[in-house]
Amino acid sequence: MKKINCFLPYAAVCSSSLIDEFRNDEFVEDIVIMGSRYPENAVPEGCKTLTTGMPNNSETLRAIIEQSQAEYTLIYTKNTPFKPGLFALQRILDVLDSTQAPMAYADYYHQDVHNQRNANPLIDCGSWFVRDDFNFGPLLVFRTAALKRVVQGIPTLNYSALYRTLLLISLDEPLIHIPEYLYTEMDEDIPSAGEKQFDYVNPKNRDVQVEMESSFLECLKQKGAWLAPQFKEIDLTEGAFDNEASVIIPVRNRKETIKDAIESVLKQKTKFPFNLIIIDNHSTDGTSEIIDSFAGDSRVVHLIPERTDLSIGGCWNYGVNDARCGRFAVQLDSDDMYFDERSLQIMVEAFYFQKCAMVVGSYLMTDFYLKEIPPGVIDHSEWTKDNGRNNLLRVNGLGAPRAFFTPLLRRYRLPDTSYGEDYAVGLRISREYRIGRVYDVVYCCRRWGKNTDSSLSIEQINKNNRYKDAIRRMEIEARIQLNRQ
Repeated sequence: MKKINCFLPYAAVCSSSLIDEFRNDEFVEDIVIMGSRYPENAVPEGCKTLTTGMPNNSETLRAIIEQSQAEYTLIYTKNTPFKPGLFALQRILDVLDSTQAPMAYADYYHQDVHNQRNANPLIDCGSWFVRDDFNFGPLLVFRTAALKRVVQGIPTLNYSALYRTLLLISLDEPLIHIPEYLYTEMDEDIPSAGEKQFDYVNPKNRDVQVEMESSFLECLKQKGAWLAPQFKEIDLTEGAFDNEASVIIPVRNRKETIKDAIESVLKQKTKFPFNLIIIDNHSTDGTSEIIDSFAGDSRVVHLIPERTDLSIGGCWNYGVNDARCGRFAVQLDSDDMYFDERSLQIMVEAFYFQKCAMVVGSYLMTDFYLKEIPPGVIDHSEWTKDNGRNNLLRVNGLGAPRAFFTPLLRRYRLPDTSYGEDYAVGLRISREYRIGRVYDVVYCCRRWGKNTDSSLSIEQINKNNRYKDAIRRMEIEARIQLNRQ
């Protein structure tokens, strides 16, 4: 009979019922409680102990593989109580046994402090996942031989040992997602989608990110998708333009913020001519009338597409391909503002100073009234000239504002989506050309109730993640082919 060893953090084993369930499960060989220390007489009878930290640490993973002698190894990765579903372990082991996959994970429920239980569906990992925030859920079950093979070869790591292990395991064989709710995680507050989105750029997490990047780049090289710091030259004199820059604002129904956005553009002081192209995607709330109130300023171009099937990316393509678009197209979202009157000048100068095809700035997180909110300044300091375009595959965004050399953007175009469109074209450009960075704050990112990512359902989060994961995988395959040439 196939057997499993279960490694559980001490804080997750706060009820004897969980231990009793595992103890009475015919498939469980050993129950091992992990922790740096235990209260006296607190370890349940019949359980083994492992005096160590959490499995993000390589020392912990090595201790686990030394102690696990069963065919399968279960690792619970969070300090939260949980309850397995009826015959859940048997179901997971049956899947692993029949597929011979190296690891399996399953959908689960989350039960809050008010005993409200909510479904937490996960998404398929595919042949090789990339981002370090991919949600496998806290319960992971490995084929022990596969786990030992990988863990024995990883270096000493404080934060990214489990991430690196999963990357390496998935290089050879796909990890299995079981789309069934097989356990319940209890008593933990879940951050909002808006808060979670900025975890990886929080300065408090800088050491974690440096180590995550190192682990990722090593695996990217093994995959054959790492790109050396060699770039095509860009001819910034290509084409004839009446304006040196155009600020591009796609908008639909933003009467509360569009006036502020427009005024922040018109206040810009530059050494070159610029205009503002607003692609009004058939607003119905009075936004169009607010835009028309600026008709007296010849710099304002108000476009209303004839077609009604455009997403944000499609609106961008519509505006960039207008004959009045300038040499550089600079982003401004309809509910954000430029930081001060020098923002546009700084962004355009960066193209010439850094000889790049795209420039990304830094921004300040604010509330609706422009008061700074955590995590404050986001400058994407994880970006480096040599490895920025490689690490971009791991993280979820580029920064803001984004600016493009118009002739190049007209060739590549943005995908016609309303999520990840800028990330997709940024990956495509970075495959061949240098992306420049501005680390001074040039943009205010306003968080308020109508932000498209302020309060997302788990279904929408999963949909967004599936799209960006698909974009990453396509880009990885393209880079593998490029390296083969």
